[in-house]
Amino acid sequence: MSDLSARAVRDGRGAEVVVVGAGPTGLLLAGDLAAAGVRVVLLERRSGESNLSRAIAVHARTLEALDMRGIAEDLLGTGEFLPTLRLVGTPLELFRLPTRFAGVLMTPQYETERVLEERAVRFGADIRYGAEVMALRQHGDGVDLDVRTDTGTDTLRAGYAVGTDGMRSAVRQSIGLPFPGRSVLRSVMLADVRLETVPRYSPAVASAPQGISFIASLGKGWYRVIAWDRDAQPPADAPVGLDEIRTVTRDAFGTDFGMHDARWTSRFHSDERQAPHYRVGRVFLAGDAAHVHSPAGGMGMNTGLQDAANLGWKLAAAVRGRAGATLLDSYEAERHPVGKLVLRLSGSILRGAVIRSPLLRGARAAAINLAMQAPPVRQRAAMAVSGLGIDYPAPSGAHPLTGRRAPDLPLALDAGEEKGPSRLYEAMREGGFVRVVPRGDSADSGEAGAGSGAPEGVRVTVRRADAAPTTLLIRPDGHVAWASDRPDPAGLRAALAALTGVGEGPLD
Repeated sequence: MSDLSARAVRDGRGAEVVVVGAGPTGLLLAGDLAAAGVRVVLLERRSGESNLSRAIAVHARTLEALDMRGIAEDLLGTGEFLPTLRLVGTPLELFRLPTRFAGVLMTPQYETERVLEERAVRFGADIRYGAEVMALRQHGDGVDLDVRTDTGTDTLRAGYAVGTDGMRSAVRQSIGLPFPGRSVLRSVMLADVRLETVPRYSPAVASAPQGISFIASLGKGWYRVIAWDRDAQPPADAPVGLDEIRTVTRDAFGTDFGMHDARWTSRFHSDERQAPHYRVGRVFLAGDAAHVHSPAGGMGMNTGLQDAANLGWKLAAAVRGRAGATLLDSYEAERHPVGKLVLRLSGSILRGAVIRSPLLRGARAAAINLAMQAPPVRQRAAMAVSGLGIDYPAPSGAHPLTGRRAPDLPLALDAGEEKGPSRLYEAMREGGFVRVVPRGDSADSGEAGAGSGAPEGVRVTVRRADAAPTTLLIRPDGHVAWASDRPDPAGLRAALAALTGVGEGPLD
């Protein structure tokens, strides 16, 4: 950062990173940056509490990411944890997933935001509500944002900026990126209601020639209902009457389950869009600013949260001067294909649900049910929807585990230790890179026979409790950065140097 930018940070008119948009993606990113010691300002146009609660599904990989940050348990108590997810009548057996969180948590989006905001504030993120970005300009060593508040318009200077400000992102528009795609469903209705009778299973989805209806338990007696009427599609800002939702639900399920006492209703258009790039110079896009999906499968918010987990540690390294263009470019290289995959997967689910012909809809459901009889197909589908199956590209010749999600390995204590992390995700709460050594090694030494201590750039070294001989280097986002089945301290240090620039100065 230039001297001018540094002075702006010191006098409160600047930041090392500015994040625009305090939805789940922006809150997680701001929390990660603040936890890494980055001076981060989070701007939100809203002045008060959000009235948006569209996302309700928190999938297994997101819960793992929250577990790595020590806040998964805070969220689990706010909703209903379900072992299966029905997609147009086909049950997805999430309870078979290889994770502590084998299912999907149904909870209102505002609960996810609350947990993430509390963490971000605890680490010192500067969250400013009622702050709208009017314009953004890049220059050689930073970004200037014109920000309007109730006291006027001022310029905020930062080293980097990230747009997490939704489908109509002011940040994306400021850097001139298009948002190609289209609306796939118009005037989708939402409501949180009480039911006099409940579906046999939750979530439940049914479709009919007139439209589709989805019902999921949120816990504490509340249910989220999503309904779409093929022939009645008023504007997105039109009020929603509960009778409208009842009508569609009766048509799809044969009953409206006696829904009553709606505490919240909304209407939105469901789009499928993706920006061609997630990075332009010092400006990045994440979450709905980068990609929007149909609500089918509940993957949209989760994809945005994983964007944030991928980007945060890379930006923190850049702020420290420890990341070049290659590491920053890897954000788009890794996450853009994931956004494209989720667009294709959620779109396929949605298109099956809205087939008008009962005959064609039944034939498609029968074909899917037949395919899902094969255990490998069931497992691949569950891994994809849950996010556990997302891997990142690895260099040619790398160990097969490189780029993969790191499982929550059980850990062993060294001799003389009375306490310590019992599993990998607990160890990752320290932040930074984690080295996992085989059971026969000591966690406070170098790799077997190295005798040189932990490599510079490794925050924590732990010892696995299983008998596998593999040494792992785990990235801060929970993916394997490097692995070896034999002692290879030189290889480990080379991997760290490639990721962090260690060797030219301290990482922290």
